[in-house]
Amino acid sequence: MAQSAAVATPPPEAPRRRPVSPRRLPYLLIAPAGLLMLGFIAYPVISVFYYSLQDYNVTKPWRNGFAGLDNFRRIFTEDDQFWPTLGFSAQWVFTQVTLQLVLGLALALIVNQTFIGRGISRAMVFSPWAVSGVLTSTIWILLYNSSTGFSRYLADAGIGEYGTSVLSDTGTVFWAATVTELWRGVPFFAILILADLQSVSKELYEAASVDGAGRLRQFFHITLPHLRDAIVLATLLRGVWEFNNVDLLYTLTGGGPAGETTTLPLYVANTGIEGHDFGYASALTTVAFVILLFCSIVYLRLSKFGGDHK
Repeated sequence: MAQSAAVATPPPEAPRRRPVSPRRLPYLLIAPAGLLMLGFIAYPVISVFYYSLQDYNVTKPWRNGFAGLDNFRRIFTEDDQFWPTLGFSAQWVFTQVTLQLVLGLALALIVNQTFIGRGISRAMVFSPWAVSGVLTSTIWILLYNSSTGFSRYLADAGIGEYGTSVLSDTGTVFWAATVTELWRGVPFFAILILADLQSVSKELYEAASVDGAGRLRQFFHITLPHLRDAIVLATLLRGVWEFNNVDLLYTLTGGGPAGETTTLPLYVANTGIEGHDFGYASALTTVAFVILLFCSIVYLRLSKFGGDHK
């Protein structure tokens, strides 16, 4: 009696995984970090927009509630400190970014040259950038001190008077704060510009020298066009950071004397922390956000950042 041979059925094939598209892979890799950043950033931003429409003062809880656009109307029509602080913020940003760019570019060109001790020189140039704003303020407060700082030695040399402090004089406090921030901010431009300088082909300079172009013409026709995007990006980032500068001015001058060094973000901090009026401080923050967003968009459009300009 013939027995039919049992036919073994092959095991089911495992489902094939669809390969990830090379165009999607970078987005998948940064997705976890992006979601975390979105969570940590989105909630505070939404909270600020929410409280900007509220009356929220912890010292007057009976007045808390929905305020609509009253906080914004108060900013533009009733607040005597808003426009002066906004004007000083613009002055502070323009002065800092301009001077930091010029000095940072000069430093980058110097340390890009080959000379003995270049490594040590670069470390000394870049080291102030690693110092926090509070520590920077502490260092310069000691330097500006009328008893132990350099003003005492200037008085010994017959320049100025004993006991005077540049931080308490309305005529000198702006430039004293400017020098302090320059010490910390110039290395940022130097680092970014030097990194871009490393990618400039030496063959371009050699060809320009053969054609009879001097150093000045090489700088304006080769170096500056190559550094254009780096300069635009650096000035934009530094402009935003200087506008939001609170730590250095708060610890160095406290916004004084007589409110001479009070920026808009410092005014926001004083309103929220000292005045406990978080609703109005949130409205001020929203206005500052809109101003920064508008100025950034206009600056990028006018500078044609990332465009074909070679």
